[in-house]
Order: sequence, then structure tokens, then C-alpha cells
Amino acid sequence: MDRRLYVLTTRERRATVASIVAKLEKGWRVEVKPPARTLPQNDRLWATLTDVSEQHRHNGIALSPADWRLVFLDAYWRAKGEELRLVPNLDGTGFVPLSGRSTSDLTVPEMTEFLEMVYAFGAERGVVFNDGHEGGGGANNVPAEAA
Repeated sequence: MDRRLYVLTTRERRATVASIVAKLEKGWRVEVKPPARTLPQNDRLWATLTDVSEQHRHNGIALSPADWRLVFLDAYWRAKGEELRLVPNLDGTGFVPLSGRSTSDLTVPEMTEFLEMVYAFGAERGVVFNDGHEGGGGANNVPAEAA
């Protein structure tokens, strides 16, 4: 059996997963995690990061939306008391983050907090978000069924 992901959406799905787990041999690992961020949250994240990327320079440097995601991830986890560690890369020309954290691992409430942080940052710097928000409060406007 290859690596599989099952989302427990129905009673039948839970029964299927329980049956699979019951048949596994010694040594297999099972990971149980809360629901991850939603696809609408992910879409909103990338649109928001694109708005920041197009309208703001970080210390005078233009960053891509993917770069901004990493900058905001660092700020988010630092606010939670976790610190990003950096080590020199193998050839000594730069640094490698040892965080391993990803926005795809964020839960729905964590992604809401993360988006609120991006909106607040943008609001303080005059970023106009294409979803009509001027910062703050935007992440909570994802419909409940989508979040």
C-alpha cells in the first residue's frame, strides 16, 4: 500500500479507514490531523499575496507572492512563539530555513489568522486588495461553508 490520505467526511469513510488501519502490519504509521485550510482560503491567500507583491516592496526589494508567503509564515510562527532557524547552505553562498512549516499544513482557524495578519500588514502600508478589502477583517468574509 502506498501513502494515502483519507478525509473523514462520512460514517462510511470512517469505517473504511478503521478497517484499513485494523489490517495494517506492525510498524505502519497513522497520522491524525485536524482539517487543513480550505481551497477558498488557499485561493484567497494567493490573491492576497499577489496584491501585496504588486503594491509593496520589502525593504526596497520586490518579492514574489511565494517569497511573501515565506516572510509572512516567519512572522506568523514568531507571533506564536516559534522561531525560524537558518543555517548556511552547503556552498556557503546563502541560508536555508529549517522551519518546514507550510501554509498547506495550517488548519482553517490558523489560515484565518494568517490571512488576517496579511490583511493587517497591507492595511498599514496602503495595499488595496482586489477582493475589495482595505485590510483587516477580510479573511473572516470567506463563507462559513467554504471555511
